[in-house]
Amino acid sequence: MLQFSKYQGLGNDFILVEGRDGRLSESIVSPDSDWVRKICDRRFGLGGDGLILALPPQGQGELRMRIFNADGSEAEMCGNGIRCLARFLADSDGDSPGRSWSIETPAGMIIPELQQDGQIRVDMGAPFLKPEMVPTLLSPDAKGLPRGEVSREGLTLSLAAVGMGNPHVVVPVDDLEAIPFEALGAQLECDPLFPAKTNVHFLKVHGRQHLEIRVWERGAGPTLACGTGACATLVAAVLMGLSDSEATVVLPGGPLSIRWSDQQGSVFMTGPAVAVFDGVMNPDLMPEGRPDGLAAEPKPLESSTPPGFDCANDCKEGCRQPDRCLREEAQAKVQAFLASTSLDSMINLAGDSLEQRTLSRIQRDGQG
Repeated sequence: MLQFSKYQGLGNDFILVEGRDGRLSESIVSPDSDWVRKICDRRFGLGGDGLILALPPQGQGELRMRIFNADGSEAEMCGNGIRCLARFLADSDGDSPGRSWSIETPAGMIIPELQQDGQIRVDMGAPFLKPEMVPTLLSPDAKGLPRGEVSREGLTLSLAAVGMGNPHVVVPVDDLEAIPFEALGAQLECDPLFPAKTNVHFLKVHGRQHLEIRVWERGAGPTLACGTGACATLVAAVLMGLSDSEATVVLPGGPLSIRWSDQQGSVFMTGPAVAVFDGVMNPDLMPEGRPDGLAAEPKPLESSTPPGFDCANDCKEGCRQPDRCLREEAQAKVQAFLASTSLDSMINLAGDSLEQRTLSRIQRDGQG
């Protein structure tokens, strides 16, 4: 049975799967888009704006994150998602405030830190403003911000593009409720001005330290929050002269604190991430392969096995001991376990570890 956790950041919710030990099967680590859509479906699956995998690092990071949108596409980064991942790591490992993680993402190394109040502060790195890095076909203005105008739905829209490891377009408007939000969001997401598509944020400026946005996320549509979008919005607002370098960005799901004090440096985002529930996936929801979602990882069973022998690596050109194949024995044991153990028993086994994890989290937070 594959364990998972559900977390949300300002209503932007994710299914999180632990895989730092390297034991997840390839069908989970590199999931089929149809399976991602299936488990993210709110009626027929687990429900979520995306799937997040915590994986072993490939470089200098402590771990690696892969995040998949609800439509099955892979995202480069997600601000709310990485806050949820950080909180998940802290809850899983019993970490205290001050703990930070170096997390590898397709957008580069991102470093979240657990704060005293339980919120997560994230060094999101420097924004990308060169058009080819966003990417966008808009041209930079005198401040280096890609800008332009388009006509859509009978309106003339001013656009500003910012990259935060993923593409964003910020659209200042006078009234967030009056705009045809869904029509404009869907059109701008796929506009040819944005070769990799884009996240879309409609911005209402209430004051130089008070910004409000409505979010249309690439691959997900309307969502309650977008952390990278809040960062991109502040950067665009600063360069357009609409905002101070630090402001509260209010999203439909709640506020985020965003700071960009050094225009050559990182954007910092601080906001909440909350555990919703832990669970185990029904085998019917699993992709093809082992029902527990784990890769077969046979271990030496007898002293006759050569020291340090690892058939996953040593037998790439063919089995080196066909008379005693460790992989076949391990798979046979798994099949025997599955055949002899009821679904209720497997759920109880998984539930025991989930219950212990939840109790540890409560005790650490001083609630129990």
